[in-house]
Amino acid sequence: MSGTGIGTSSAVPPEGSPLEGPLLVTEDAQLTEQLLRICAAVGAVPRLVSGAPPGRQEWAQASLVVVGDDVADRLAGLAPRAQVLLVGRDLDDVDVWRRAVLVGARQVVFLPDGEPWLRDRIADATEGVGPQALTIAVLGGRGGAGASTLACALAVTAAREGHRTVLVDGDPMGGGLDLLLGGESAAGLRWPDLAGSRGRVNAVELERSLPRLHRLTALSWDRGDVLSIPLEAMRTVLGAARRRGGVVVLDLPRCIDDTAGEALEQADLGLLVVPAELRAMTASGRVASAARMRLSDLRAVVRGPAPSGVTGEEVARGLRLPLAGELLAEPGLATDLERGRPPGARPRGPLGRFCSAFLTKALPSAGVGV
Repeated sequence: MSGTGIGTSSAVPPEGSPLEGPLLVTEDAQLTEQLLRICAAVGAVPRLVSGAPPGRQEWAQASLVVVGDDVADRLAGLAPRAQVLLVGRDLDDVDVWRRAVLVGARQVVFLPDGEPWLRDRIADATEGVGPQALTIAVLGGRGGAGASTLACALAVTAAREGHRTVLVDGDPMGGGLDLLLGGESAAGLRWPDLAGSRGRVNAVELERSLPRLHRLTALSWDRGDVLSIPLEAMRTVLGAARRRGGVVVLDLPRCIDDTAGEALEQADLGLLVVPAELRAMTASGRVASAARMRLSDLRAVVRGPAPSGVTGEEVARGLRLPLAGELLAEPGLATDLERGRPPGARPRGPLGRFCSAFLTKALPSAGVGV
């Protein structure tokens, strides 16, 4: 990890931004030390109860309760609740499952072997993890197809409609999506700062550390010479972005290397932007074949006008892809970009209408919240 403020599973969030952690109930000094260390590893600040059962309100309102096996018998009278874990030490103690039932724990974890699993559960509860984000990958069928423009417009539209939105620039040769958003000078981390990410990145901390533009969070490139994303960094960062829910939009290169392939595998669906031209259709066929090896739900977005009069249905059928829709040229787009107004900023323009209609259909089927 580079020393820029985003941590892996062994890091602590910046001073002044503690994240409320689980309720820990134990009187075992050694177990207490272990649990506090695990919480610190994911930046969680727990509440520790020892010497007496926790209060009813404290028990009920905690995002996660971790009970030491040493006190399980004394908690049998507390009200049932979800998200209770019992921590044991002896794998051969069959009676531990009876005590788990007493405290309402659906799972038992044994330390030290179960520490990685327990660390992830504490991190999930601390970050408020719910349904994962609807993740949309956007690719161009050929150079200049308009994939970056559509990716930006989708993210801008999703944010305007009230969804937590992250826009990820996965194309190191694309010039930087922050330019399309008018935020090249905005404070926050870029891909070169995150190139060493591995393990688990705290999702809340990641969101806080990226540039905030037009009500969305954007991860793009700086103007330096780093032109690649390690596969592990893509896996780690994208996994953190998805855990926060809402919508994640990926702008990916046409040449699908291992890193772009990892992003496609994490995506729920893909949009291939295809100009309605014969040469573009030929090039798009090769991109589609490569993308479908990593992502089963790939759809065509046909961009007009069509010089030869070919329809969007014909283009999609030729590519053997379902048609997500046809997209007309956006009047005044070049002028908007010069003035710092991003694609999709006009709700009634062709981009805004397409993105709004597409998200309306895609979001309910994915069960995605804000």
